[in-house]
Amino acid sequence: MQVSMIAGWVGTPRTNLWLAVVATCAVSLPAVVSAADPVRVVIWDEQQPAQKQAYENFLGNCVADHLKALPGLEVRSVCLNDGEQGLSPAILDFAEVLIWWGHVRQAEIKPETSRDIVARVKAGRLTLVAVHSAHWATPFMEAMNERAREDVRRAFADVPADRLSIEEVPVAGRRPPGREARLTPTSDVKKFPDGRVQVRLHLPNCCFPAYRNDGKPSHARVLMPEHPLMKGLPESFTLPRTEMYDEPFHVPAPDLVLMEERWEPGEWFRSVMVWQVGEGRVIYIRPGHETYPIYKDANMLRIMENAVRSHGAPATPVTPQ
Repeated sequence: MQVSMIAGWVGTPRTNLWLAVVATCAVSLPAVVSAADPVRVVIWDEQQPAQKQAYENFLGNCVADHLKALPGLEVRSVCLNDGEQGLSPAILDFAEVLIWWGHVRQAEIKPETSRDIVARVKAGRLTLVAVHSAHWATPFMEAMNERAREDVRRAFADVPADRLSIEEVPVAGRRPPGREARLTPTSDVKKFPDGRVQVRLHLPNCCFPAYRNDGKPSHARVLMPEHPLMKGLPESFTLPRTEMYDEPFHVPAPDLVLMEERWEPGEWFRSVMVWQVGEGRVIYIRPGHETYPIYKDANMLRIMENAVRSHGAPATPVTPQ
């Protein structure tokens, strides 16, 4: 018997999906922390050479320069070519918020470093903000794997530990899923007369079936304008040049979907999403292709500032979707 336990894409019309997620979410990000207690921010950037088409001194440094000029923030900018891949214990100990942009060198990040980052998220010490192609960043994938595990454990919380077995099916490499591929994460479940439950958990692909880098505009719409992460944004705005991503995004159902983007041919994407992982949070911000000046846009810089300032309050329990 196969039972889908986790899938965030439920076969309803796309518009209804995000409405359902927004309506049922139970996690709120904290309010802005006091300016007397600066938020410590690390921006990690692969520094892909193609960024020079849009940024004089790389995307990460552009965001860092903006944040450094704001009160209440202490900001450091690091890159993959720095010592210890820019992720030394001292850097991670400093960070309360880790903003991550990666693309063609994702697999170079050491798995143990990603596990350390996710452990810090789970402990509530770190907020991870993954930007654009960081959907395949090793720390983001590990965080989504961990959230999928948490969702399974919550789904079977009434099953004694000695009666529950969970087998994980990892994703085979970084390849986009087919349009008709089974949405991940998902679970196959067997329940036996003696009370045993076997779960086969297919871990999330962390990608989507279609993308198009033609520089066409996206039309962004704020779904929860009252939320602190959307503070100061208009109800809608246009990004003149973007790379399109199309749903379904193979990730655990987010606790919050705060913004969506749409494109003229009809594609759409949940463009700002939030998950609770352990006692901490993971934020995904979709816009950010390396050859378009997305982070010279005032609205996108405001989202980044809001994401940084949202760190610091006690975690709120998650109600499973």
